[in-house]
Amino acid sequence: MKNAFDGERERQDVNVGRSERWLSGIAGAALIGFSLGRRRLRAVLVPLGGVLIGRAVTGRCEVNRMLGRNSARGERESGTLAGLERGEGTKLEQAVVIERPRAELFQFWRNFENLPRFMDNLESVTVLGPRRSHWVAKGPAGTRVEWDAEIEQEIENELISWRSLPGADVDQVGSVHFSPVHNGGTEVRIVMRYAPPAGTLGGGIAHIAGEDPAQQVADDLRRFKQVMDAREVPSSTS
Repeated sequence: MKNAFDGERERQDVNVGRSERWLSGIAGAALIGFSLGRRRLRAVLVPLGGVLIGRAVTGRCEVNRMLGRNSARGERESGTLAGLERGEGTKLEQAVVIERPRAELFQFWRNFENLPRFMDNLESVTVLGPRRSHWVAKGPAGTRVEWDAEIEQEIENELISWRSLPGADVDQVGSVHFSPVHNGGTEVRIVMRYAPPAGTLGGGIAHIAGEDPAQQVADDLRRFKQVMDAREVPSSTS
C-alpha cells in the first residue's frame, strides 16, 4: 500500500511543464480520434495516444527522466491556486437533500477516509494530520491523479472548505456545506473550482474519455444520500 512518502516522491518526479502537458494532451486525443476510423492502425495509435494523455495528466515522462530534462522546473504551482481562489478555473456546484440530521452527515463526511465509499472515482484518502490529507483518484484513460489537500476553514456541522497543495496533479479549491431544511433534513452542497491536468484542455480530454466531472459529483452525492438513507454509518466504537 502506498504511503504519504511515496506520494510526495512521485509529486517531486513531475518533469513535464504545463504547456508541454497541454500539447501532449492535444496530440494524444488527436491520435485516439484519428484511430477510430482506421482499424489497422488502432492497435498502435490508441496505446500511443493513451501514453500522451497520461503524460499530460500526470506531468511525468520517463524519457525526460532518462535525459535529465525537466520542463516543469521553475513553474509556480501556487499561481494556479491563487487564480482558483479568485474565481478562475472550472466551477462545479451540485446539491442533494438528505433526510438525516446535519450533524450526522457532517461527522461522516469529516472522516475523509469514508469518502471512497460513495465517491466512485476516488481510490483512497489518507489522513496525514488534523488538517491535511492525501488523495488518490482515477484519472482519464486509466491514469491516476494524486494530491495533498489542506482544510482552510471548518465550522462544525456547517462547512468544510479545502484547497489542494502545490505540486498536486489537479489544482482545486472547494467547500461542502450542510444546511438544515424542512422536516429535519439537510441540504448537502458542494462548490468547487479546479484546473484540470494539462490546463483547460484537461476537461476536453475527460469528455473524450467519457467522463463528466459535474455528473460525477452529482452521482457521488446521490450515492452519499443512499448510504446515509440506509443508515450505513460506522458506530462510534468502530
